[in-house]
Amino acid sequence: MFGKRKNKTKDAAPQTLFQRRWKKFKSLKRGYISLIVITTAYALSWLLPLLVNGTALVVHYNGETYFPAFRELVGMSYFHSKEDFGQKGTPGEVNYRQLQREFEQQGGGNWVIMPLYPYGPIEDINIDGNKQFLGPLEADLAGGIRAFGTDDRGRDVFARMAYGFNVSLSFALCLAFLEYLIGLPIGMMSGYFGGWFDTILQRFIEIWSTLPMLFIIIIVVSLMQPSFILLVLLLSITTWIGICWLMRAEYLREKSKDYVAAAISIGVPTRKILFKHILPNSLVPIITYFPFAVVAGIGALVSLDFLGFGLAPPTPSWGEMVHLGLENITTDKWWLVVAPLTAMFTTLLLTVFVGESVREAFDPKVFSRLR
Repeated sequence: MFGKRKNKTKDAAPQTLFQRRWKKFKSLKRGYISLIVITTAYALSWLLPLLVNGTALVVHYNGETYFPAFRELVGMSYFHSKEDFGQKGTPGEVNYRQLQREFEQQGGGNWVIMPLYPYGPIEDINIDGNKQFLGPLEADLAGGIRAFGTDDRGRDVFARMAYGFNVSLSFALCLAFLEYLIGLPIGMMSGYFGGWFDTILQRFIEIWSTLPMLFIIIIVVSLMQPSFILLVLLLSITTWIGICWLMRAEYLREKSKDYVAAAISIGVPTRKILFKHILPNSLVPIITYFPFAVVAGIGALVSLDFLGFGLAPPTPSWGEMVHLGLENITTDKWWLVVAPLTAMFTTLLLTVFVGESVREAFDPKVFSRLR
């Protein structure tokens, strides 16, 4: 029996370097749990039109069934007027919460199913029932409870905070991807080729890094309406420099090793040396830098929105919410500041926990390809 156990242990396949690093990362509970929480929250944020929205999930009226929120989820939203569902009052878009109450009072075969939290991020006081500066857990004019209250325009703070999470994290991920797309190849070539090519490129990067990005953004935003893509492109002008320097240092170190000299001596193409041989040995800075690049991207968007040069209103934005809260902090509207700052602090904290754990798990002093 003991011999069989010994043979089973001997025949077990050895763990790869990545498996050992992943096992180390999972043992760091703070970072592993933070990764699960933030990825789950981000995945659910794409379903917000079905969870936090003032548009009905299902409307059954006169024998026909409509799915407004589902159409909105896939980008096929359609304007339903009050007349479409027999709702009385001022002509305009249907108020689904009020329509639900009316159908319940009528007691017929018509019915409405609303999302779990039936308030949208851009609904203002023009929608019946909304009220300005409601405090947390206060009821609006229609009797609905607002989790984090409303702002100066009657918009629901919780809904804007939830949608702002998706906007902020999506912005940071797109910005990080673009800076990697630019910085990685430039850093790889600079470190590998060296010589006059590296010297000229580094002087260019030093000059390029002195660009006053805030003034550039102010000028561009004054000439055209800011958008998600425009801000990502503007910020990526200089954010790629950080990962570029890291990759340059890695390739300067790796190209002097024997396996690179052996690959060159047998005629391996430069492209394969860069991507197939050196890159797998230079993944540590790439992976460990990414969570902190995401943190920087969130901070950049929040800062621009706070200063008024970010995404165009009424886009849900944490920076715009903080700015609005500070304007009303003297009137005891504390929830307008606490809610977005708490969301931003929690998101950044979880991301930093992930980054610290990744950095420790991928530390070459702990697990190396030479061990």
